[in-house]
Parts: sequence; C-alpha cells; structure tokens
Amino acid sequence: MGGELTWGLPVILYLFLAGVGAGVGTVSASVLLRGGGGGFGGDHFRLARIGALLSPLPVIVGTTLIVFELGQPSRAFNLFKVINLSPMNIGSWLLLVFICTSVLYALAFLPSFMPEMKHLSDRLERVRRGFAWVNVPMGIGVAVYTGVMLGAMPSRPLWNSPILALLFLISALSTGVAAIILLRAIFRRKSADPATEQGYHQSAYLLTASDVMLIGFELMVIFLFIMFAHLTIGNMKYAVSIILPGGDMAMMFWVWVVLIGLLLPGLAELAYVLPRLLYHRHYAAPVAVEVLVSIGVLIGGFMLRYVIVVAGQVTGPMGI
Repeated sequence: MGGELTWGLPVILYLFLAGVGAGVGTVSASVLLRGGGGGFGGDHFRLARIGALLSPLPVIVGTTLIVFELGQPSRAFNLFKVINLSPMNIGSWLLLVFICTSVLYALAFLPSFMPEMKHLSDRLERVRRGFAWVNVPMGIGVAVYTGVMLGAMPSRPLWNSPILALLFLISALSTGVAAIILLRAIFRRKSADPATEQGYHQSAYLLTASDVMLIGFELMVIFLFIMFAHLTIGNMKYAVSIILPGGDMAMMFWVWVVLIGLLLPGLAELAYVLPRLLYHRHYAAPVAVEVLVSIGVLIGGFMLRYVIVVAGQVTGPMGI
C-alpha cells in the first residue's frame, strides 16, 4: 500500500478544527436554547458564552488553512460565483454562513462581561437566541460536510461509506463538548459561595454525561463503519483492512483513536457519572481529570481524521 499523499496536514487540521468549531457552536446554541431547564439552572448562560466565544476561532483557522492549501487563495472565491449541488459548493456556503452567524453570536455575548452594560446584554437576549436557532442546524451541517467532502471522491474506497459523515458528526459533537469542558477547567476560579460551586458541578455533570453518551455512540458508529466496509465485496473491504489488526495503520487507529481518544476518556468520565446517575451522589470531578479527559478526546478526534485521510489515500482502488 503506497498511494501518493495529495492531502496532508493542512487538510487534516481543517477537518479537525472545522469539526471542533461546529461541535462547540452546536453545543453552545443547544445549551442556550434549553435555558434554565434541563438541570442547567443559572449556569447555562456561562456555558453557552464559553462555547459562543470559542466556536468561530477553530473554524476560521481551519478554513484559512484549506484556502492557502489550494496554492492560489483567490481560487476559493470561485466557489461563491455559482450555487449548485456539488458537495464542495454546498460546503463552502455552509462554512461561510456558519462563520458569519457564529461570529455575530459571539459578539452578542460580549456586553455580558461588563456590569455597566447589563441593560444592553439583556436586550440582546433575543438576538442570541435567534442566532442559536440558526447555529444548531448550521453547525450540524458543517460537521456532516467534513465527512461528505471525503465521501464525494469515488477513487478513494475507504471514504465511500455512507457512515463516514455520521462518524464525523458524532466526533465533532464529542470534541466540541470536550473543548468546552477543557476551557472551563483551565479558567475555573473556585468560589466561596456553595450555590455557585454546586451550579458549576451540576453543569459539569451534564456536559460529562453528554460526552459519555457521545463516546458510546461514536464507538458504535466506528463498529458500523468497519463492518459495512468489511462486509462489502471489492475495494472497500480491501481498503478497510489497513486499520484492522495486522494492517499498516492498525496500531495508530486502535491505540490513538479508540483507546486514548475514546475508551480511556469514556471510562474515566463514567467513573464520576455513574455514582451520580445511580445513587444521586454529589458530582465533583477533579480539574486534572477534566483536563486530561478532554485532551484525550481532542487527540482522538484529530487522530481519527488523520487516520481516515491518510488511509484513504494510500489504499486506492485495486488494480489502479
């Protein structure tokens, strides 16, 4: 197996960063729309604000990388001269709209940092909720597009799976939750107010429980992705063998993606979620655990895209 690597690190980083940004934006908007319900209480606004401020940054950086990867950045504007049903054209418009709405969504949170602008912040609540309603479907669309973009290339059988877009979507949501947990843990300042601390841990529990479910879904989708390819006769079965035991990229996939990126973080989160879920005990995961688990999930999300992109290129169709 020795195909040429046309797409390298800039494309991989784009797929990862766009997925993280889309996931963060979707999670932030969903939290804001849930309001004070669903157990978030008064902390939902701070959660949504963290996600809102983070969301546009990775998407902008990732999109910039892919634009300069073209060699002539001006060529990217050609995609906006027409509107058609090609995956590249639809994806370009999704990215443009999501970047614009996520930036405006983030700007609507800025007055909330200044007590003297509380009146303006309150008046912007309807604006924030309006952008949140837009960002949920747009974020999902961007996350799905990162998988569809690969699947649109018939010369790469590993990418021609209808499950790839779903896998990238679940991974984007999981890494989005992990990114929010990581930022909250890094910038956390303990409060002497018990109610504030309880609100922090309650919202942390809901984020962590959500991530556990997403990790479980991702493991299931990975199983379906492998089984679909393995049970398919022809090039796809040949291509997926590269990540199966004995394959050239099996160690990278099973160690970095499955073990470090999914199983270990999932088990660590489950150890703190189950006592609360089953016995209604107080949830209080150490900051070190939150940081390490989040980093593990983010590493796994990056390595998933690295393995898929590289493996898809070095396993071209048989006979070509």
